[in-house]
Amino acid sequence: MSTSTSSQRILVTGGAGFIGSAVARHLIADTDHQVLVLDKLTYAGNLDSLQPVANNPRYSFVRADILDASRMREVITSYRPDIIMHLAAESHVDRSIDGPGEFIQTNVVGTYTLLQAALGYWQTLSGLEKDAFRFHHISTDEVFGSLGAEGYFTESTAYDPRSPYSASKAASDHLVRAWHHTFGLPTVVSNCSNNYGPYHFPEKLIPLVILNALEGKPLPVYGDGSNVRDWLYVEDHARALALIALEGQVGEGYNVGGHNEKTNLEVVQAICAILDEITPDGRIGPRQNLITFVRDRPGHDQRYAIDPTKIGRELGWVPQDTFETGLAKTVRWYLDNRPWWERIRSGVYRGERLGQVA
Repeated sequence: MSTSTSSQRILVTGGAGFIGSAVARHLIADTDHQVLVLDKLTYAGNLDSLQPVANNPRYSFVRADILDASRMREVITSYRPDIIMHLAAESHVDRSIDGPGEFIQTNVVGTYTLLQAALGYWQTLSGLEKDAFRFHHISTDEVFGSLGAEGYFTESTAYDPRSPYSASKAASDHLVRAWHHTFGLPTVVSNCSNNYGPYHFPEKLIPLVILNALEGKPLPVYGDGSNVRDWLYVEDHARALALIALEGQVGEGYNVGGHNEKTNLEVVQAICAILDEITPDGRIGPRQNLITFVRDRPGHDQRYAIDPTKIGRELGWVPQDTFETGLAKTVRWYLDNRPWWERIRSGVYRGERLGQVA
């Protein structure tokens, strides 16, 4: 079933990454739209994640860097997208602590470069084609800072970023809105809670814990494990992003969350319980015994939680998976797709601790 009545040409930047590849797979599998994935293929970009759609005639791929202004103009002019979905970003808080410069370059300067290319292209359009064009910028709930024990982030929550990563994403959000208000570029912005699911690069909490638990390695939990995150199954998020890109109101923002608040410790314990049930290992024993509390991340926000009322009310989106069903599917996917993560573990990333300040 198509998300829209007519076929659109959609350019997905960062489409070989975790969320971007889920968007591309959804658009090809569940809609009639054409998709051009643009990705620099850094450590987190993986064409294996696009293998399920790689042979579809509506899918194409170009390797390019959003910092390359002339290349962005060339790609946009030749593909003539109806929609640009901008997901290309450096995205790991710990890496932003180790090397904030790359985050400023990709997330801030790269977004500016892409906006300029999109604006130049949009200004050449006319009539219905110009009216229909959209630039959808995908961001994070981390731009809002840290919540106390109660309350939720809404679309009107003031920005209060606390890490180099979230500061760079906040800056990119502001640029997108400025290009809309100043130049008239038809933009829409979305901010999401923590994603998890298949094809997730194994430096992030859930895949790292799954793989370490499979291998009988320590399961690192920052601080006392009480930090709370609102978890969103990535395929639910992909459906939400397609809706926002195709049907969202120009100039608006949409928060996407799963209403699945869990402490980090609860997440790790849940993974241990699933693995102990479906793949017990007598040599390892109960995997909860592998939990190891480590020194907390510098500036670690205590709680994130999103209110997704607006996207539900205006666009009819609701998540199809609970945390329990989504986590069970995620664990099963990693068990069934060892070649995907073994290639990563053998080379690019081996599970080492990142983001420590001496």
